[in-house]
Amino acid sequence: MVRVILACVAAFVLGAASSGQAQDAARAEGWVVIPVDDYRALRLKAFPPERAPAPPPLDAALTRVEYDLRVNGDSATGEARLTVDVMKEGWVRVDIPNGLLVRAARLDGKPVSLIDEPAPHVLLAKTGRALLSLDVAIPLKAGAGSEVLALPPSAGAVTRLAIVVPRPGIELSVSGGVLSDRPQTQDAPWIAVGRARQPLTVTWKKRTEDARAAQPLKWRGSVTQVAALGEEASPVAATVRVEIVQGLAPAVDVAIPEGITVNQVSGALVADWESRPGTLRVTFLEPVGAQTSFLVTGELRVAREGNVAIPLVRLPAAERETGGVAVDVVGAGEIGPREPRGLDPADPSDLGEPLAGRDTPSMVAFRYRPQAGSAPRSLSLAVARYTPQAVLVANVEEARYDALLDEEGKALVRARYAVRNNQRGFLALTLPQGATLWSAAVAGRPLRPGLTPSGAVLLPLEKGRTGGETPTFAVELTYLQRASAWTDKGTVAFVLPALDLPIARTGVVLHHSPRFKVTAEPGTFRVDTDTGPFSEALRGGGTVFRSGAAAPPPPAAPTTLDQRILQYTAESGGRTIAGPLPVNIPFPQFGPGIFLTSELTAELQAPSLEFSYKRESRW
Repeated sequence: MVRVILACVAAFVLGAASSGQAQDAARAEGWVVIPVDDYRALRLKAFPPERAPAPPPLDAALTRVEYDLRVNGDSATGEARLTVDVMKEGWVRVDIPNGLLVRAARLDGKPVSLIDEPAPHVLLAKTGRALLSLDVAIPLKAGAGSEVLALPPSAGAVTRLAIVVPRPGIELSVSGGVLSDRPQTQDAPWIAVGRARQPLTVTWKKRTEDARAAQPLKWRGSVTQVAALGEEASPVAATVRVEIVQGLAPAVDVAIPEGITVNQVSGALVADWESRPGTLRVTFLEPVGAQTSFLVTGELRVAREGNVAIPLVRLPAAERETGGVAVDVVGAGEIGPREPRGLDPADPSDLGEPLAGRDTPSMVAFRYRPQAGSAPRSLSLAVARYTPQAVLVANVEEARYDALLDEEGKALVRARYAVRNNQRGFLALTLPQGATLWSAAVAGRPLRPGLTPSGAVLLPLEKGRTGGETPTFAVELTYLQRASAWTDKGTVAFVLPALDLPIARTGVVLHHSPRFKVTAEPGTFRVDTDTGPFSEALRGGGTVFRSGAAAPPPPAAPTTLDQRILQYTAESGGRTIAGPLPVNIPFPQFGPGIFLTSELTAELQAPSLEFSYKRESRW
């Protein structure tokens, strides 16, 4: 019987095989559907990787911790929500923050067991993001009339606390984080955000009424305004400083004249700001009782050129208003005559930190006179613009140098340049090595030069107008140069400044000690007779050197550079002025000297003349 059954089974199998072969022969094409996991397993066997993929660096990461608590008696109860990202296959351990008293735990809304040993934790078996909710109670610490809630440090990137403190009239402070929101009602939560891996401590106590809140507000203010007059847009920035003398200031009103559009108000204590026609109200996070500052940025709507009235940001409610305003021209233009009212001329650097790194030689600045905020102030400027079609030429028509040489190697040099220009905005001048600039002036106006990144002195230039011959104007520098002291005899190379403009002709007058004989060496400069400056801009600004016409000075006259400097200091009488100090030291005809001249000095070339010296036998 068994043999019969086996024979039937064998016949059935053979019949099925032959039927399958017949079907395959009948249908050669087709497709088969298999699960994705089976396909990946087959592909992995067909193309095995060179090495197994690295495991994730962490089994699980605690991304965010959120507390919703309410104070009940001597503890705070509520819910702690932990957002966990599981990256490892299999069971993963997630620790509960230390110091929490957990009554129940839920994973994605479903109860989950809490394991106490070796430390409180839960086990997760599913990869991806999970939300672990804990019913917690945290004891409070009391002392010195205050209550303290301390949350343990968390490895999460974000720790957020929302706590309801049902106490009337309290003050709450945060340590280890920031307080982001204050409640408007007693039952609304306080919101705080903690720092990663730092404990978040919240302290509250009964609010003490500040007597200053009932006092009338009195305050002083300072406004430092910087405006850049551009071809199309003119940005403006005003730094406002507030100093409270009496009372508390929950907000400050700033007068914004017509012509200024406010774009942004920023500051450490700025909560909000509202711009209305003529007024800007800045509200603080909490009433200010000492001092604060904020920055107002916007745009000016003024004329492109001509007589331009600069709108001034004011503090009309301030008992005393100080500060200043600085104006610069962007593009091809310059500032002409100024008409200030209630303002005094000043250096841009005198206006303080808001102008750090923005001081340019073409900038003009004025300081507010200490007056009440309601006192009248105004500033009008004449702005001239130039177009590229007005460009003609920019060069130095004549350069004159007066040098006073000392036996100790010091040289006091006054450089004067007759410049003809209607193209260039600035003149870059590189002083010789070891030289120290004392003063600078353009067209008779002293100024504080700027510096290029390479260390060259940057001076603003006057610009001529279209049509007619461009007039020349004088650029003057005074600097001190140090070199090696003279011996009984030797040779000295005297280097002059290098300009970024070509120089048509150069004249140098060297005054030296009468105890030495000086002879010019052959080179670019030659000895000549001084007939005075060729350019009209330099005439009357110095003396003409007459070789052999000068007599030795009387004994009382200073004969060294140090004595000349002491004489200048004594003659100044200790007076001080605002702005750059013009150093005008006369170079009289005393002692021997020589005059040298040269022509056609290329731009960026430092002229140099050599001379030999020898001590006279009678000395």
